[in-house]
Amino acid sequence: MKFKSLALIAALAWGAAYAQTAEVKDAWVRTSVQGQKATGAFMKITARDGAKLVGVSSPAAGVAQVHEMKMEGNIMKMQFVPGGLDIPAGKTVELKPGGYHVMLMDLKAALQKDSTVPLTLTFKDAKGIESKVELKVPVATTAPGAPAAKAGDMPAMDHSQHKP
Repeated sequence: MKFKSLALIAALAWGAAYAQTAEVKDAWVRTSVQGQKATGAFMKITARDGAKLVGVSSPAAGVAQVHEMKMEGNIMKMQFVPGGLDIPAGKTVELKPGGYHVMLMDLKAALQKDSTVPLTLTFKDAKGIESKVELKVPVATTAPGAPAAKAGDMPAMDHSQHKP
């Protein structure tokens, strides 16, 4: 019995260290309206020893992927990030509107302000070991702590026509 307890404690301690592949801060998901099929999720990710964000899932969406938005000439393009997003050791990578972000597509229902969305991020470390970070992400119209939009500000990006 004593051996089983020690084994359990060791397994829990290893699991806690294993789960620390990446730290996520300031996560939020943009609200959506009835009939809207896609929206974005944003956050700051730091990996102490470096990692790669290789997968995203959520029961709120049929498809969840890491995308990049960038300017090519005068045209803004958005595309899936194949192979995953590198999170360099000790550096914080910000997923934000207009840059890297998580696309939640084929939404099951409208995402209401002040609700939460379950989100699972899958990381691989340099040795190829996978770990998952489970989040309950708040739904908001703007980033936490960001000033409210004023008349004349650029409107939020419309992802309603985006297809998986």
